[in-house]
Amino acid sequence: MAVSEITAKTILRKQKRIDSWFISCCGMNLYRGCHHNCAYCDGRAEKYRVEGEFGKDLSVKVNAIDILGRELDPARKRKPLPRGYVFLGGGINDSYQPLEQKYNLTFRVLQLMYKYGYPLHILTKSTSVLRDIDLIEEIHHRSSAIVSMSFSSVDERICRHFEPGVASPLERLDVLYRIRQRGIPIGMYLMPVIPFVTDTPKMIDRTLTAARQAGIDFVIFGGMTLKDGRQREYFVKVLREYDPGLEHQFDIIYTGERWGRAIGQYYEHLNQVFVACNRRHNLPVRIPPRLYNDILDVNNKVVVMLEHIDYIHKLNGWTSPYGYAAYRLAQVKEPLGEMRDKLRSINGVGKRIASIVGEIIDTGSCRYLERLLRG
Repeated sequence: MAVSEITAKTILRKQKRIDSWFISCCGMNLYRGCHHNCAYCDGRAEKYRVEGEFGKDLSVKVNAIDILGRELDPARKRKPLPRGYVFLGGGINDSYQPLEQKYNLTFRVLQLMYKYGYPLHILTKSTSVLRDIDLIEEIHHRSSAIVSMSFSSVDERICRHFEPGVASPLERLDVLYRIRQRGIPIGMYLMPVIPFVTDTPKMIDRTLTAARQAGIDFVIFGGMTLKDGRQREYFVKVLREYDPGLEHQFDIIYTGERWGRAIGQYYEHLNQVFVACNRRHNLPVRIPPRLYNDILDVNNKVVVMLEHIDYIHKLNGWTSPYGYAAYRLAQVKEPLGEMRDKLRSINGVGKRIASIVGEIIDTGSCRYLERLLRG
Protein backbone atom coordinates (compact mmCIF):
# COMPACT_ATOMS: atom_id res chain seq x y z
CA MET A 1 0.00 0.00 0.00
CA ALA A 2 1.35 3.42 -1.01
CA VAL A 3 0.12 6.49 0.86
CA SER A 4 0.52 10.08 -0.29
CA GLU A 5 -0.33 13.13 1.80
CA ILE A 6 -2.14 15.84 -0.13
CA THR A 7 -3.65 19.22 0.68
CA ALA A 8 -7.18 20.13 -0.30
CA LYS A 9 -8.77 23.48 -1.10
CA THR A 10 -12.23 22.43 0.10
CA ILE A 11 -13.67 19.47 1.99
CA LEU A 12 -17.45 19.85 2.06
CA ARG A 13 -19.14 18.58 -1.09
CA LYS A 14 -22.29 20.68 -1.20
CA GLN A 15 -25.46 19.52 -2.93
CA LYS A 16 -28.05 21.53 -4.84
CA ARG A 17 -30.81 19.76 -2.93
CA ILE A 18 -31.26 17.26 -0.14
CA ASP A 19 -30.13 13.78 -1.20
CA SER A 20 -33.15 11.60 -0.44
CA TRP A 21 -31.05 8.42 -0.27
CA PHE A 22 -29.13 9.72 2.77
CA ILE A 23 -31.19 12.80 3.80
CA SER A 24 -27.93 14.70 3.43
CA CYS A 25 -27.24 18.33 2.59
CA CYS A 26 -23.54 17.77 1.93
CA GLY A 27 -20.79 15.19 2.20
CA MET A 28 -17.04 14.80 2.24
CA ASN A 29 -14.14 12.56 1.25
CA LEU A 30 -11.28 12.60 3.74
CA TYR A 31 -9.31 10.00 1.81
CA ARG A 32 -9.01 9.13 -1.87
CA GLY A 33 -8.88 5.46 -2.75
CA CYS A 34 -9.97 2.70 -0.41
CA HIS A 35 -8.06 -0.16 1.17
CA HIS A 36 -11.27 -2.22 1.34
CA ASN A 37 -10.77 -2.81 -2.39
CA CYS A 38 -14.29 -4.08 -3.12
CA ALA A 39 -14.33 -5.55 -6.61
CA TYR A 40 -17.52 -3.78 -7.67
CA CYS A 41 -16.70 -0.30 -6.34
CA ASP A 42 -17.37 2.33 -8.99
CA GLY A 43 -14.90 4.65 -7.26
CA ARG A 44 -12.44 2.87 -9.50
CA ALA A 45 -14.04 4.40 -12.61
CA GLU A 46 -12.09 7.07 -14.48
CA LYS A 47 -14.69 9.78 -13.85
CA TYR A 48 -13.66 10.01 -10.18
CA ARG A 49 -10.03 10.69 -11.07
CA VAL A 50 -8.52 8.58 -8.32
CA GLU A 51 -4.90 8.21 -9.36
CA GLY A 52 -2.93 4.97 -9.25
CA GLU A 53 -4.33 1.56 -8.33
CA PHE A 54 -7.57 2.15 -6.45
CA GLY A 55 -7.15 -0.30 -3.56
CA LYS A 56 -3.40 0.19 -3.11
CA ASP A 57 -2.49 3.81 -3.91
CA LEU A 58 -4.21 5.97 -1.30
CA SER A 59 -4.23 9.69 -0.57
CA VAL A 60 -4.90 11.52 2.69
CA LYS A 61 -6.16 15.10 2.89
CA VAL A 62 -3.91 16.09 5.75
CA ASN A 63 -5.34 19.62 6.08
CA ALA A 64 -8.94 18.38 6.11
CA ILE A 65 -9.75 19.35 9.69
CA ASP A 66 -8.49 22.93 9.42
CA ILE A 67 -10.49 23.52 6.24
CA LEU A 68 -13.61 21.75 7.48
CA GLY A 69 -13.54 23.73 10.71
CA ARG A 70 -13.74 26.94 8.68
CA GLU A 71 -16.43 25.53 6.37
CA LEU A 72 -18.66 24.45 9.25
CA ASP A 73 -18.21 27.44 11.55
CA PRO A 74 -21.49 29.42 11.41
CA ALA A 75 -19.63 32.61 12.33
CA ARG A 76 -17.70 32.41 9.04
CA LYS A 77 -20.70 31.68 6.80
CA ARG A 78 -22.85 34.29 5.10
CA LYS A 79 -25.44 31.63 4.35
CA PRO A 80 -25.98 28.68 6.70
CA LEU A 81 -25.90 25.12 5.41
CA PRO A 82 -29.32 23.72 4.50
CA ARG A 83 -30.87 21.72 7.30
CA GLY A 84 -30.03 18.07 6.71
CA TYR A 85 -27.56 15.37 7.69
CA VAL A 86 -23.88 15.84 6.92
CA PHE A 87 -22.90 12.64 5.15
CA LEU A 88 -19.64 10.93 6.14
CA GLY A 89 -18.87 8.24 3.61
CA GLY A 90 -18.74 8.06 -0.14
CA GLY A 91 -17.98 6.23 -3.33
CA ILE A 92 -14.22 6.77 -3.42
CA ASN A 93 -13.30 5.99 0.17
CA ASP A 94 -14.44 4.65 3.51
CA SER A 95 -13.81 7.11 6.33
CA TYR A 96 -12.99 4.21 8.67
CA GLN A 97 -10.57 2.38 6.41
CA PRO A 98 -7.25 1.37 8.07
CA LEU A 99 -5.57 4.73 7.32
CA GLU A 100 -7.89 6.27 9.90
CA GLN A 101 -5.97 4.50 12.67
CA LYS A 102 -2.94 6.65 11.85
CA TYR A 103 -4.46 9.96 10.73
CA ASN A 104 -7.53 10.12 12.99
CA LEU A 105 -9.35 12.46 10.59
CA THR A 106 -12.79 10.90 11.05
CA PHE A 107 -12.70 11.18 14.82
CA ARG A 108 -11.78 14.87 14.55
CA VAL A 109 -14.61 15.41 12.06
CA LEU A 110 -17.00 13.97 14.63
CA GLN A 111 -15.67 16.44 17.18
CA LEU A 112 -16.50 19.27 14.77
CA MET A 113 -19.99 17.83 14.16
CA TYR A 114 -20.63 17.85 17.89
CA LYS A 115 -19.10 21.30 18.40
CA TYR A 116 -21.28 22.95 15.76
CA GLY A 117 -24.39 20.82 16.30
CA TYR A 118 -24.77 19.27 12.85
CA PRO A 119 -26.74 16.01 12.31
CA LEU A 120 -24.52 13.21 11.03
CA HIS A 121 -25.08 10.18 8.80
CA ILE A 122 -22.18 7.73 8.64
CA LEU A 123 -21.92 5.03 5.95
CA THR A 124 -19.11 2.52 6.37
CA LYS A 125 -18.14 -1.10 5.97
CA SER A 126 -15.73 -0.99 8.89
CA THR A 127 -16.22 -2.25 12.43
CA SER A 128 -13.79 0.50 13.52
CA VAL A 129 -16.78 2.82 13.82
CA LEU A 130 -17.22 1.34 17.31
CA ARG A 131 -14.11 3.25 18.38
CA ASP A 132 -16.15 6.45 18.23
CA ILE A 133 -19.44 5.14 19.59
CA ASP A 134 -19.43 7.40 22.68
CA LEU A 135 -18.95 10.53 20.58
CA ILE A 136 -21.55 9.40 18.01
CA GLU A 137 -24.01 8.89 20.84
CA GLU A 138 -23.34 12.42 22.09
CA ILE A 139 -23.93 13.78 18.57
CA HIS A 140 -27.17 11.81 18.36
CA HIS A 141 -28.45 13.26 21.62
CA ARG A 142 -27.51 16.78 20.58
CA SER A 143 -28.45 16.92 16.90
CA SER A 144 -29.19 13.39 15.59
CA ALA A 145 -27.04 10.66 14.06
CA ILE A 146 -27.52 7.60 11.87
CA VAL A 147 -24.96 4.85 11.34
CA SER A 148 -25.37 2.72 8.21
CA MET A 149 -23.33 -0.08 6.71
CA SER A 150 -23.29 -1.36 3.14
CA PHE A 151 -23.56 -5.01 2.14
CA SER A 152 -23.73 -7.05 -1.05
CA SER A 153 -24.99 -10.04 0.94
CA VAL A 154 -24.38 -11.73 4.29
CA ASP A 155 -22.55 -14.67 2.73
CA GLU A 156 -19.06 -14.98 4.27
CA ARG A 157 -17.42 -16.74 1.30
CA ILE A 158 -18.71 -14.26 -1.26
CA CYS A 159 -17.68 -11.35 0.94
CA ARG A 160 -14.12 -12.62 1.26
CA HIS A 161 -13.83 -12.87 -2.52
CA PHE A 162 -15.46 -9.61 -3.64
CA GLU A 163 -14.75 -7.46 -0.55
CA PRO A 164 -11.27 -8.61 0.53
CA GLY A 165 -10.44 -5.72 2.86
CA VAL A 166 -13.75 -5.63 4.70
CA ALA A 167 -14.92 -7.13 7.98
CA SER A 168 -17.22 -10.12 7.57
CA PRO A 169 -20.96 -9.48 7.21
CA LEU A 170 -21.72 -11.04 10.57
CA GLU A 171 -19.16 -8.81 12.27
CA ARG A 172 -20.72 -5.75 10.63
CA LEU A 173 -24.20 -6.81 11.69
CA ASP A 174 -22.99 -7.32 15.25
CA VAL A 175 -21.55 -3.80 15.28
CA LEU A 176 -24.83 -2.37 14.01
CA TYR A 177 -26.74 -4.26 16.68
CA ARG A 178 -24.45 -2.85 19.37
CA ILE A 179 -24.88 0.67 18.01
CA ARG A 180 -28.67 0.20 18.02
CA GLN A 181 -28.46 -0.83 21.67
CA ARG A 182 -27.12 2.67 22.36
CA GLY A 183 -30.30 4.19 20.91
CA ILE A 184 -28.71 5.28 17.62
CA PRO A 185 -30.69 4.51 14.42
CA ILE A 186 -29.01 2.06 12.04
CA GLY A 187 -29.44 1.33 8.35
CA MET A 188 -28.42 -1.28 5.81
CA TYR A 189 -27.48 -0.24 2.28
CA LEU A 190 -27.99 -3.52 0.44
CA MET A 191 -26.19 -2.24 -2.59
CA PRO A 192 -24.93 -3.28 -4.82
CA VAL A 193 -26.25 -6.81 -5.00
CA ILE A 194 -24.01 -8.60 -7.49
CA PRO A 195 -25.82 -9.99 -10.55
CA PHE A 196 -25.99 -13.79 -10.69
CA VAL A 197 -24.10 -13.96 -7.37
CA THR A 198 -26.01 -12.22 -4.57
CA ASP A 199 -29.22 -11.23 -6.36
CA THR A 200 -31.14 -14.50 -5.93
CA PRO A 201 -34.34 -14.70 -3.85
CA LYS A 202 -32.65 -17.05 -1.38
CA MET A 203 -29.65 -14.75 -0.92
CA ILE A 204 -31.71 -11.55 -0.59
CA ASP A 205 -34.13 -13.18 1.85
CA ARG A 206 -31.22 -14.42 3.95
CA THR A 207 -29.78 -10.89 4.07
CA LEU A 208 -33.11 -9.30 5.02
CA THR A 209 -33.59 -11.91 7.75
CA ALA A 210 -30.22 -10.96 9.21
CA ALA A 211 -31.10 -7.27 8.95
CA ARG A 212 -34.33 -7.81 10.85
CA GLN A 213 -32.51 -9.73 13.59
CA ALA A 214 -29.98 -6.90 13.96
CA GLY A 215 -32.79 -4.36 14.52
CA ILE A 216 -32.18 -2.44 11.29
CA ASP A 217 -34.35 0.69 10.95
CA PHE A 218 -34.35 0.68 7.13
CA VAL A 219 -32.86 -1.11 4.13
CA ILE A 220 -31.86 0.81 1.00
CA PHE A 221 -31.66 -1.54 -1.98
CA GLY A 222 -29.92 -1.19 -5.31
CA GLY A 223 -28.39 -3.06 -8.22
CA MET A 224 -24.85 -2.80 -9.48
CA THR A 225 -23.47 -0.37 -12.05
CA LEU A 226 -20.47 -1.36 -14.13
CA LYS A 227 -18.75 1.39 -16.08
CA ASP A 228 -16.51 0.53 -19.00
CA GLY A 229 -12.83 1.04 -18.31
CA ARG A 230 -10.98 0.41 -15.06
CA GLN A 231 -14.05 -0.55 -13.03
CA ARG A 232 -15.27 -3.17 -15.47
CA GLU A 233 -11.80 -4.54 -16.20
CA TYR A 234 -11.02 -5.04 -12.52
CA PHE A 235 -14.43 -6.50 -11.66
CA VAL A 236 -14.31 -9.00 -14.53
CA LYS A 237 -10.86 -10.15 -13.41
CA VAL A 238 -12.21 -10.88 -9.92
CA LEU A 239 -15.38 -12.44 -11.34
CA ARG A 240 -13.39 -14.87 -13.48
CA GLU A 241 -11.58 -16.08 -10.38
CA TYR A 242 -14.95 -16.67 -8.69
CA ASP A 243 -16.81 -18.27 -11.61
CA PRO A 244 -15.51 -17.82 -15.17
CA GLY A 245 -18.85 -18.97 -16.57
CA LEU A 246 -20.59 -15.79 -15.41
CA GLU A 247 -18.69 -13.34 -17.62
CA HIS A 248 -20.91 -13.93 -20.64
CA GLN A 249 -24.06 -13.23 -18.60
CA PHE A 250 -22.58 -9.88 -17.52
CA ASP A 251 -21.86 -9.05 -21.17
CA ILE A 252 -25.55 -9.55 -21.92
CA ILE A 253 -26.90 -7.18 -19.26
CA TYR A 254 -24.08 -4.58 -19.22
CA THR A 255 -23.90 -3.13 -22.71
CA GLY A 256 -21.66 -0.09 -22.18
CA GLU A 257 -24.34 2.38 -21.10
CA ARG A 258 -22.83 5.75 -20.17
CA TRP A 259 -23.57 5.49 -16.45
CA GLY A 260 -22.76 1.80 -16.23
CA ARG A 261 -26.34 0.71 -15.74
CA ALA A 262 -27.55 -2.74 -16.69
CA ILE A 263 -30.42 -3.18 -19.14
CA GLY A 264 -33.80 -2.12 -17.80
CA GLN A 265 -35.28 -5.63 -17.86
CA TYR A 266 -32.65 -6.82 -15.39
CA TYR A 267 -33.41 -4.07 -12.85
CA GLU A 268 -37.16 -4.65 -13.26
CA HIS A 269 -36.69 -8.33 -12.44
CA LEU A 270 -34.33 -7.52 -9.57
CA ASN A 271 -36.84 -5.12 -8.03
CA GLN A 272 -39.55 -7.76 -8.24
CA VAL A 273 -37.33 -10.21 -6.40
CA PHE A 274 -36.54 -7.70 -3.66
CA VAL A 275 -40.18 -6.63 -3.20
CA ALA A 276 -41.30 -10.27 -2.96
CA CYS A 277 -38.61 -11.05 -0.38
CA ASN A 278 -39.35 -7.96 1.69
CA ARG A 279 -43.04 -8.86 2.00
CA ARG A 280 -41.95 -11.32 4.68
CA HIS A 281 -39.94 -8.72 6.58
CA ASN A 282 -41.69 -5.36 5.97
CA LEU A 283 -38.48 -3.40 6.40
CA PRO A 284 -38.75 0.28 5.38
CA VAL A 285 -37.07 0.72 2.00
CA ARG A 286 -36.31 4.39 2.58
CA ILE A 287 -35.18 6.32 5.67
CA PRO A 288 -38.32 6.69 7.82
CA PRO A 289 -39.68 10.22 8.32
CA ARG A 290 -39.25 10.00 12.09
CA LEU A 291 -35.49 10.22 11.49
CA TYR A 292 -35.69 13.55 9.67
CA ASN A 293 -38.97 15.18 10.76
CA ASP A 294 -37.18 17.53 13.16
CA ILE A 295 -34.26 18.19 10.82
CA LEU A 296 -35.56 19.19 7.39
CA ASP A 297 -37.46 22.40 6.70
CA VAL A 298 -40.93 22.11 5.20
CA ASN A 299 -39.89 22.55 1.56
CA ASN A 300 -37.20 19.89 1.73
CA LYS A 301 -39.43 17.56 3.72
CA VAL A 302 -42.10 17.77 1.02
CA VAL A 303 -39.59 17.07 -1.77
CA VAL A 304 -37.95 14.15 0.07
CA MET A 305 -41.26 12.52 0.96
CA LEU A 306 -42.52 12.79 -2.61
CA GLU A 307 -39.24 11.34 -3.90
CA HIS A 308 -39.62 8.45 -1.46
CA ILE A 309 -43.17 7.78 -2.64
CA ASP A 310 -41.93 7.93 -6.22
CA TYR A 311 -39.17 5.42 -5.48
CA ILE A 312 -41.54 2.94 -3.83
CA HIS A 313 -44.00 3.21 -6.70
CA LYS A 314 -41.28 2.49 -9.25
CA LEU A 315 -39.78 -0.28 -7.10
CA ASN A 316 -43.18 -1.99 -7.30
CA GLY A 317 -43.49 -1.36 -11.03
CA TRP A 318 -46.28 1.19 -10.65
CA THR A 319 -46.61 4.41 -12.63
CA SER A 320 -45.71 7.49 -10.65
CA PRO A 321 -46.28 11.24 -11.05
CA TYR A 322 -44.55 11.89 -7.73
CA GLY A 323 -40.97 12.25 -8.99
CA TYR A 324 -41.87 15.01 -11.44
CA ALA A 325 -43.92 16.79 -8.79
CA ALA A 326 -40.94 16.62 -6.42
CA TYR A 327 -38.70 18.06 -9.13
CA ARG A 328 -41.07 20.98 -9.76
CA LEU A 329 -41.55 21.71 -6.07
CA ALA A 330 -37.78 21.68 -5.53
CA GLN A 331 -37.60 24.71 -7.84
CA VAL A 332 -39.94 26.73 -5.59
CA LYS A 333 -38.03 29.34 -3.58
CA GLU A 334 -40.91 30.57 -1.40
CA PRO A 335 -41.88 28.67 1.76
CA LEU A 336 -44.52 26.15 0.67
CA GLY A 337 -46.50 26.93 3.82
CA GLU A 338 -47.19 30.36 2.35
CA MET A 339 -48.39 28.78 -0.91
CA ARG A 340 -50.91 26.42 0.66
CA ASP A 341 -53.74 27.68 -1.58
CA LYS A 342 -51.63 27.91 -4.75
CA LEU A 343 -50.20 24.40 -4.93
CA ARG A 344 -52.41 23.35 -7.83
CA SER A 345 -50.93 26.13 -9.95
CA ILE A 346 -47.52 24.39 -9.88
CA ASN A 347 -46.94 22.21 -12.94
CA GLY A 348 -47.07 18.52 -11.98
CA VAL A 349 -49.06 19.06 -8.79
CA GLY A 350 -52.56 17.66 -9.23
CA LYS A 351 -55.34 17.25 -6.70
CA ARG A 352 -53.96 14.08 -5.06
CA ILE A 353 -50.41 15.42 -4.73
CA ALA A 354 -51.62 18.81 -3.53
CA SER A 355 -53.53 17.03 -0.77
CA ILE A 356 -50.41 15.11 0.27
CA VAL A 357 -48.27 18.26 0.22
CA GLY A 358 -50.89 20.07 2.30
CA GLU A 359 -50.84 17.27 4.85
CA ILE A 360 -47.05 17.49 5.13
CA ILE A 361 -47.23 21.28 5.52
CA ASP A 362 -49.95 21.04 8.19
CA THR A 363 -48.78 18.01 10.18
CA GLY A 364 -45.16 17.29 9.16
CA SER A 365 -46.20 13.75 8.25
CA CYS A 366 -47.62 11.78 5.33
CA ARG A 367 -49.95 8.87 6.01
CA TYR A 368 -49.60 7.51 2.48
CA LEU A 369 -45.80 7.34 2.72
CA GLU A 370 -46.00 5.71 6.15
CA ARG A 371 -48.36 3.09 4.75
CA LEU A 372 -46.03 2.38 1.84
CA LEU A 373 -43.04 2.04 4.17
CA ARG A 374 -44.92 -0.50 6.28
CA GLY A 375 -45.49 -2.61 3.19
